[in-house]
Amino acid sequence: MTIEALGSLSKALETTERARGHLYSFHQLTGGADLEVERAVRLLREAGHAEWAAKVEAEILGRDVIPGHWTFQIIEACNDTCCRPFQELERSVVNALVQGRDHLYEAEMKEARRTVAHSDHTARRPVGDG
Repeated sequence: MTIEALGSLSKALETTERARGHLYSFHQLTGGADLEVERAVRLLREAGHAEWAAKVEAEILGRDVIPGHWTFQIIEACNDTCCRPFQELERSVVNALVQGRDHLYEAEMKEARRTVAHSDHTARRPVGDG
């Protein structure tokens, strides 16, 4: 039951990490779009459309993605309030309950599905084997 619970906690942390990765994708995509808007402003000016360039620059360039925040601020807040505390607590639980051994749930699954003596169905590494 302990290993199943730790597997569930690990899965939740991995899902949170994936969500965090999507924040980085959002960050990079919106940052790239902002740089492209900057290019469009320059090109509009060079093409003689100074009024449109000024309007795009004033209304869109550098705009907050949510009130008061650029994407890097969202990532920082997520790291501080969700990701780091979750990582630290998960590590503490694993250290306390199973001496820091990761992925025990998956290791049990591997062992249960293994065909003995099959070259592609190797046994799990012994505990402490780097």
